[in-house]
Amino acid sequence: MKYAVRYYTKTGNTMRLAEAIAKELGVEPLPISVPVTEQVDILFLGNSYYAFNIDPEVKAFVGSLDRSKVGKIVNFGSAAMLNSTYKKVKVEADKVGIPMDDKEFHCKGEFKGIHRGRPNADDIKAAVEFVKQYK
Repeated sequence: MKYAVRYYTKTGNTMRLAEAIAKELGVEPLPISVPVTEQVDILFLGNSYYAFNIDPEVKAFVGSLDRSKVGKIVNFGSAAMLNSTYKKVKVEADKVGIPMDDKEFHCKGEFKGIHRGRPNADDIKAAVEFVKQYK
């Protein structure tokens, strides 16, 4: 299996998850500004809610993906207020014909003092455990 990890973050929370996930998979975590140019079976995509939606940069990134290079997307992220971005990312993935895995990883993230310290060590450990099912 070949993997790639891409993430979008404004606070660093999702980046911390991406780093742990990528380390477990033996790949480099890269921001979404770096395109997926290699053939991958699974793209782990980290993102979050900003103003009740996924960021336009995330939408553009997913829209730029080549379905002949990406087998499927596994969504992950953190957020202070809302939970899963799965449905929002799936809308964009469907537009380019890339399937989304049914499972995803999500945890609380700190924002302006809410959920201080999250994602914490337990969240990072849970993210790594989540990824092991894909190895």
